[in-house]
Amino acid sequence: MIFLSLHIKDQEAVEPIAIKLSTIYGKERVFYDGWSTQPCEGIMGKMEQVLMDCEFFFFFVSKNSLDSDLVKLEWQNAIYKASQNKAKLIPVKLDDCLMPAIFLQTLYIDIFGTGMEYAFRQMVDVINKQLTKNRIEQTYENVRGYNLLSKSVNGELHLEVRAETYVEPVSKYIVLLHHDENDVEAKCTNNVLIRQAFMKDLDVGENYKSNGIFFDIVRPTTPGFPIKFLIKSKNGSPIRFNGIMRSIGENMIRHIPIIDE
Repeated sequence: MIFLSLHIKDQEAVEPIAIKLSTIYGKERVFYDGWSTQPCEGIMGKMEQVLMDCEFFFFFVSKNSLDSDLVKLEWQNAIYKASQNKAKLIPVKLDDCLMPAIFLQTLYIDIFGTGMEYAFRQMVDVINKQLTKNRIEQTYENVRGYNLLSKSVNGELHLEVRAETYVEPVSKYIVLLHHDENDVEAKCTNNVLIRQAFMKDLDVGENYKSNGIFFDIVRPTTPGFPIKFLIKSKNGSPIRFNGIMRSIGENMIRHIPIIDE
């Protein structure tokens, strides 16, 4: 049995996953509140039985679910089963919530950071008890990107990169764009740069490439002191923004979550 634990306010985001899982494994093997309980059924009794039978417990972590006592009861029961090796508990991050410390000690799947399709493939890998070479070992993401206008306005894109909790000593970022080098102007507006360079056809995901602008910044990324970028279109057309990646080691980069403000 595959148990999907979520808050009702997150159903719109989770239901496509439930449908795809039911297509692969059968609807009878997927417990999802949207179709697994009927009005005449006792929800607690039904849930208790399914929790006893479930082998895979996917907890969709969001600001909504972390505030729910009912959802908390579900994942606490799942933690107990996992501690007895009777079930596998897999957190799935839905939004920019702060992950509880108990989930930072294990692998979790990050829809918010990596996208729906990639995260879904990770879920299937877990169920099939396979590890792919692209499997990401997720930890708490201290660095996040903020799109201050939510969309390109007057051919400009204003971005900030913030350290949420602690200092990141290395500040190397790539702003991903669907533009050629001569289409845009870019600068870091509040920091001195070691280097800035346009990068073409970067491998930024499975079968996906993007151009980008690399910024190597002198100072660390520090809570309370964001790093600011301005991207301008030379002809005034909207900026086509693909995300931000940061350096996490030698020849290693990864996407950071992007939040629209």
